[in-house]
Amino acid sequence: MRRALVLTDESARHPFRAMLPMSSRVLDEVENKRSWRLNFGLDATDLKQLACSYSAGFLATTLFFA
Repeated sequence: MRRALVLTDESARHPFRAMLPMSSRVLDEVENKRSWRLNFGLDATDLKQLACSYSAGFLATTLFFA
């Protein structure tokens, strides 16, 4: 039987995760491969409508206070 010389794993980066057995941290590979860029499902028409709504609201507020 082969035993590790160190009981914790320093690549876990957190004391609690270092105490967990290696089999419980199998999902680390999936977490590292996941893209950090958020995808909200916005396209050009959504951004155009957002710009038009913002402009209309800004114009209405400006005219109200003027």
